[in-house]
Amino acid sequence: MSLASTDIAKEEIQAFATRVKEIRDRLHETVVGQDETIDLLLTCALTGSHALLVGVPGLAKTLMVKALAAAFHWKFSRIQFTPDLMPSDITGYELLGKSSEDGSPQLTFRPGPVFSNLVLADEINRAAPKTQSALLEAMAERHVTVGGQTHHLEEPFVVVATQNPIEQEGTYPLPEAQLDRFMMEIRIGYPKPEQEKEIVMKTSGATPALPAAAFDRETFLQLRNLVWSVPIPENVAEFAVQLCGATRPDEPTAKQFAKDYVAWGAGPRGAQSLVTAAKAGALLKGRTAPTVADIRDVAVPVLRHRVVVNHRAIGDGVTTETVIKNLLKELG
Repeated sequence: MSLASTDIAKEEIQAFATRVKEIRDRLHETVVGQDETIDLLLTCALTGSHALLVGVPGLAKTLMVKALAAAFHWKFSRIQFTPDLMPSDITGYELLGKSSEDGSPQLTFRPGPVFSNLVLADEINRAAPKTQSALLEAMAERHVTVGGQTHHLEEPFVVVATQNPIEQEGTYPLPEAQLDRFMMEIRIGYPKPEQEKEIVMKTSGATPALPAAAFDRETFLQLRNLVWSVPIPENVAEFAVQLCGATRPDEPTAKQFAKDYVAWGAGPRGAQSLVTAAKAGALLKGRTAPTVADIRDVAVPVLRHRVVVNHRAIGDGVTTETVIKNLLKELG
């Protein structure tokens, strides 16, 4: 890389960091605390990836996602998943009407709420599998097919789904293959006492205002393309592949801890997501390329919904998070 190109790269990274800091500041105008959650959500958004938010009610999951859409100046839609929700309630449907030219019968497509830049799928595990699949197909293919016609979704397209970890009655848990479509599973904890006090003080009156837009859609796409263009050092890619391979109990390279406690390990999409998230993490820290440390920083949220523990693990109280942290320690 020439000196001139290095200077350009540094300028782009500095501009990236400045813009992202502006978004962070806007989000904190509305959301109290949750710094780690906001950073992980930003990582998903800046890579055009989907996220699964897991937390008990009342932790501002919906507010956080709405604030993110407002800060990016994105078109936002919220879908409340219920057992009677139909696929057409998400994708849209064809309506019989009359042609404007000769008055003859004509089918017209009415787009559903999935035609947005940021879609909040609230309590996604409450809908039946066929309805879940309608959204997950759009997540994977970036388009929907209705009446034999393919309708492409506008870029950017990001889905943030939520799940309640404490109430499982009347739910349809997402299959592992569908969970794999989410780049991260982000778990939200309770706020600290001083933060909870601030929340109470801020929300005891009027509804909190959403942040003003930090920049437009075109600027965001430039930022996303910058993240995608970050080069991947070979040793970083090797570590991501090695970590995912270590979670697979039947692989020759699997660690004994994984053989004892894991039923199924992470697939190739896990390694891809690790590297992509590490790219965004490096830029957020002002560096031009990711390191192994960046992979370690995102390993838990990227892999915990991709690793399935066995019955022995359940009996011994070993979670997927325990498995991932143990493997990171063993890999050195």
